[in-house]
Amino acid sequence: MLRRLALTAVVSLAALATAVPASTATGPVSSGSVSSGSTSSGPVPSAVPTTGPFAAARPSLGPLPLPVPPLPGFLDGGEGKGTGEADEVLTRLTVSVENTGVAGADGTFELECGPTGGSHPQGQAACDRLAEAGATRAGRQELFRPTPEGTMCTMIHGGDATARIVGTWEGRAVDTTASRRDGCEIARWNSLVPVLPDVR
Repeated sequence: MLRRLALTAVVSLAALATAVPASTATGPVSSGSVSSGSTSSGPVPSAVPTTGPFAAARPSLGPLPLPVPPLPGFLDGGEGKGTGEADEVLTRLTVSVENTGVAGADGTFELECGPTGGSHPQGQAACDRLAEAGATRAGRQELFRPTPEGTMCTMIHGGDATARIVGTWEGRAVDTTASRRDGCEIARWNSLVPVLPDVR
């Protein structure tokens, strides 16, 4: 009887040993464990599926980005200049003056600002006056604007002097005339001194 029970136990153990899947013998070893026996040389199973419906999508690499071109001068702090960029004088005026009765005041003169240049006899002072007027909104609107029609002006004759100013002021086109025929025109002429000569 005992012999039969022992034989049954041996058979049961053998059947249990053969039921263990072979994959458990070659599975991944945790970092804190030490495997005993011989080390398997087969591939270690991946934790992420590489085939089938659950396989992770792998994005394809596109073309490499092109190098960024240099910034133009107005973006890189003004240290460089873009291709074809040239220095441009934003203020360039031609001032023609007649009948002032002041020696050296009559004539046609060129005025450039930024930097100052031309044949104007008071170039730097004239550029300073233009810069002062251009610093305010009222100055930009009023400096070269003619006297509006219908304006009540005093009937004061300030002389026969006339002038014409043509060109560009801070990038804006200018074409205006001035005289001293009444109080409004006298005040306007005086506001343009020293772009126009002081004939008071």
